[in-house]
Amino acid sequence: MLGSDFQARLAAQSRLVDDFLTEALARFGNDDVAQAMRYAVHGGKGLRGFLLLEASALYAVPQERALYAAGAVEAIHAYSLIHDDLPCMDDDDLRRGQPTVHKQWNEAIAVLAGDALQSFAFELMTAKTIGPADIRIALVASLAEAAGARGMVLGQAQDIAAETADTALTLAQITELQSNKTGALLEWPAHAAAILAGQDPAPLRTYARAIGLAFQIADDILDVEGDSGKAGKALRKDADAGKATFVTLLGLDGAKSEAARLVAEAETALAPFGDKAETLRDLARFIIARDR
Repeated sequence: MLGSDFQARLAAQSRLVDDFLTEALARFGNDDVAQAMRYAVHGGKGLRGFLLLEASALYAVPQERALYAAGAVEAIHAYSLIHDDLPCMDDDDLRRGQPTVHKQWNEAIAVLAGDALQSFAFELMTAKTIGPADIRIALVASLAEAAGARGMVLGQAQDIAAETADTALTLAQITELQSNKTGALLEWPAHAAAILAGQDPAPLRTYARAIGLAFQIADDILDVEGDSGKAGKALRKDADAGKATFVTLLGLDGAKSEAARLVAEAETALAPFGDKAETLRDLARFIIARDR
């Protein structure tokens, strides 16, 4: 059962990151690329930024320091969605209930806006407000790894390769793929919070790794059971394409059981933080209870 104030806290923290990004992106002016950048960062759930702020709060990291990292991970996430939606990738027309960036503008603007958001994320990581240079360098290096060819980009490449593979992926292969494609950017906020605080990232990384996989399993379940109006994007595409997913391999009930097991694993990882981590426990439960 979710805490009664969880939705309100999620909304408030997400607005905080949104407002931060609105102010930070204002300096880019009003050409098509700048407009597309702002269009892409707004309207989502804001889970990655929320996780970073809440994880940082566990360590008493001042919010003004954590906001830069929260804005950076949301910018990277937005860039990834812009590119993921392109015709050469997943070819989607709808994202967050609105036309995708290449539909709202064109493919060239979409590519450039994604590129610009990626650069912008690393620009944010150079802000002196974050802390000493060694902390900023560690954040840059870890975000580059999570977003790059050993993380999110690798997962996207594995996903594309799977579409033309002669045999369907095994459960182990799908788990690896999704740990890279979706999980890496959900794991990074927890790692970043520990970097900001100068603490061991292991407990929170275990938590974040578990919720990252649970998130993808929940997405696979929503692709079967969800409402496209609530989801704000096209559903049933995986089934139509014959792609192997957690649902096709585990069955609907099996996928739900595995998601619940991962949430329990995530909650166990938070034990060292006691009651201070209740919002993060609620986040883990929310991930598999959401309808979009």
